Amino acid sequence: MIGKLKGIVDAIGESHAIIDVNGVGYEVQISSRTLRKLKVGESASLTIDTHVREDAIRLYGFTSEVERSWFRTLQTVQGVGSKVALGVLGVLSTNDLANAIALQNSAAVEQAPGVGKKLAQRIVAELKDKAPALSVAGLNVGSAVKGAPVSDDGPVEGMAAAEAISALSNLGYNPGQASAAVAAALKDLGTEADTAQLIRRGLKELAR
Repeated sequence: MIGKLKGIVDAIGESHAIIDVNGVGYEVQISSRTLRKLKVGESASLTIDTHVREDAIRLYGFTSEVERSWFRTLQTVQGVGSKVALGVLGVLSTNDLANAIALQNSAAVEQAPGVGKKLAQRIVAELKDKAPALSVAGLNVGSAVKGAPVSDDGPVEGMAAAEAISALSNLGYNPGQASAAVAAALKDLGTEADTAQLIRRGLKELAR
C-alpha cells in the first residue's frame, strides 16, 4: 500500500495530478483546495490513501495526515463516498470543517458539490463527537506542499484552540462540548484570541 509520495508535479488535471517519482508518474486524485497549491514542475509531498478495487487502484492525495483522516472519517457517513469527501475538503479547510461540525453548521458543508441539505445535516450530526480529536490532531501537522503555510488557518490560532479544548476537556466537559465552545469563542473573539481568552469565553458559552 502506498502511504506517501514525494516527487515533482508533472501535470495537473481537473481533479487529479500526476506526480513524477523517479521517472514513474502516479495519478493522484486530489481536492480542488490542494490542487490550487500545486504547480507543475515544483516538488510536492503528499500523504496517500490507497483504494484497491477489483478493476482499479486509486490513489488519493492530501497535504497532511489530518486531512487524510478527515477524508476517511467523512466516508463513515452513509451516502458519502470518496468523491463527495474530496468535494467537502475542496471547499472547507480541516479547521473550517471541524468548526462547522462543532457548531452544527450544515449550511457550510452543503456548499460542497454533491452534498444536499439532508446529507449535510447527517454529516454534522454523525461526526460531532469525532471532530474535536481530528481537529486537535491536525493543529501541529505541517503542510506537505512546498511553500504552503503550517496549517490552513495559521499555527497561532490552531495552538490556542487546541490548548483551550484540552483545558476544557480536563475540566470535565466532553470533547464535543469543549470543541463547540471554543469554536463559538473563536467566532466571537476572532483568530487573534489567545488560549486564556478562549477558555474564559468557552466557559461562558458552556454555562448557558
